[in-house]
Amino acid sequence: MSAKSLMALAGLAALALVAAAPARAQTAPMSLQPAGGSSKHLRAHPRVEVTPRPLLYRRCVDWYELQYRPSGTVLYPRMHCWWVRG
Repeated sequence: MSAKSLMALAGLAALALVAAAPARAQTAPMSLQPAGGSSKHLRAHPRVEVTPRPLLYRRCVDWYELQYRPSGTVLYPRMHCWWVRG
């Protein structure tokens, strides 16, 4: 297929999706909001994905540290990581 025909086919597919969106929105139930009228916002937590070069790996060191708080001394875990060539 030529590039022009691929572009035309992609354009027609996009138009079909846009035309079908209002029809699907009308058939959706109206009770999507939680009962009681409260509007809670559901938020997705951001996810960080790191894909390093194949010659790198992650090295970590962990330890426990005393933290002095008003309620008393707490033993708190700590960790430090870095990328190392392998």
